Amino acid sequence: MVVGRGDRLAVGAVAFAGLLAVPVIRGRLLRWGASALEASAPLAGDEVLAGADLVATRAISIDARASDVWPWIAQLGQGRGGLYSYDALENLVGCEIHSSRQVVAEWQDVAAGDEVRLHPDIALTVASVDPGRALVLSGAVAGGSAPPPYDFTWAFVVQDAPDGTARLLVRERYAYLRRSAAPLIEVVSVVSWFMSQRMLRGIKERAERTGAGQPPATGLA
Repeated sequence: MVVGRGDRLAVGAVAFAGLLAVPVIRGRLLRWGASALEASAPLAGDEVLAGADLVATRAISIDARASDVWPWIAQLGQGRGGLYSYDALENLVGCEIHSSRQVVAEWQDVAAGDEVRLHPDIALTVASVDPGRALVLSGAVAGGSAPPPYDFTWAFVVQDAPDGTARLLVRERYAYLRRSAAPLIEVVSVVSWFMSQRMLRGIKERAERTGAGQPPATGLA
């Protein structure tokens, strides 16, 4: 098949449009649900990794009080309340995640220095905690025996809104330690958006149920 000049121009125009769209799409993924002000405002945990090369701030409004949201954040982690995201996908890679639909008293205590597991063999460290308001995790996932080429913090901040609802913000900060980190984190940030938007919606569903005085759903996600 012979491709004419007009066809080549059309293909080129589509490719060019796609390249122009990449920064817009990337920006939306990095601040899914968050306003420009929320994305630029300082949050708990920023000081832990001051020199970040890439920052993602995602957010969701929850029709409940911050005090109804916090217990779900406090019990985050594999072997605890789970991650409230796509359990089936996480378990395909051996995470053994089972997201709880109940607040469990034994999982509410969280302190600086504790581990929050993403996988039986992978854990982040609690860098700081402000009970009822903010949980900040730090660390990075290594690939094989080599140390990770980046440093990382993951902050969960819940705020009361003037109208009696709550705002949950989740911020990821990445600092590149080697050149290889940049392309890796670009891919990671897309996967993170996919899982994080479900996590935020999972927390919202649970907190709104308990905040409305409804009995917790039974079973796991």
